[in-house]
Amino acid sequence: MLTSAPPIPRTFLSRSTLLSGGLSRRHLDAQLTAGRLIRVRKGRYLTADTPADVVRAAKLGGRIDCVSLLHALGVYVLSHDTLHTQVTNGASRLPPPPEDVVRHWRPSSASPDDVTTPLVEALAQACRCQAPRDAVATIDSAWHLGLVDEDAVAEVFRRLPARYAAVRALVDKRAESGPETIVRLMLRALGCRIEVQVDLDGVGRVDLIVDGWLIIECDSKAFHEGWDAQKRDRRRDIAAARLGYTTIRPLAEDILYNRDRVLADLKAVLGAHR
Repeated sequence: MLTSAPPIPRTFLSRSTLLSGGLSRRHLDAQLTAGRLIRVRKGRYLTADTPADVVRAAKLGGRIDCVSLLHALGVYVLSHDTLHTQVTNGASRLPPPPEDVVRHWRPSSASPDDVTTPLVEALAQACRCQAPRDAVATIDSAWHLGLVDEDAVAEVFRRLPARYAAVRALVDKRAESGPETIVRLMLRALGCRIEVQVDLDGVGRVDLIVDGWLIIECDSKAFHEGWDAQKRDRRRDIAAARLGYTTIRPLAEDILYNRDRVLADLKAVLGAHR
């Protein structure tokens, strides 16, 4: 069901595997001293380029999970300030978790040597840990990035209570960013007619067209910073205006962290046109 493999280690390197692969005990010790290998548990190692959160989760006796794993894979999540780990029910002798660590006690199909949870499990857990709109945005993002396919998305919702069926109905893999999904869902709640990722002659592809006249571009600093980007955007807006469209560009940071203001702005713009 996965269409691409996560770019982070899936399993520990065991001492026996390293030695059977031709690494001598002295060379293994040298690799540890040089920092090229990290000893996570007795007889269990990870390479030095392993993301810090993966190493930390393993040292705490769990696997990186939920929004933490998804963030590491480049999937949209609203917040990743805490480390989310999966721990198998009944696990013992675990060090106490720091305040910024969330443990999800549940069974997993992961093997004992895995340091990450299966992506479907992480997505299902992220739906439980986030508000509905952010859960939709997370699944949109994972699907758009090609990390899951339709069968995997269906499996995510099979793992969730029936009340999440309403969330499944809102998922759209065409969305290119989390903020775009959030704005789309705001507009849907307002009863608007929405077109997603539309190509316009002389303009190019736009994020959203609302009620046939309003273009909304959900701008982030990463893709709209600098004078060259601003010139491109202004030329696109003029080209769209020549076709009869009005363009607005709410900031991604406002969409994510000042949603009441964005919603009020959307209502005002739509109301003025009507």
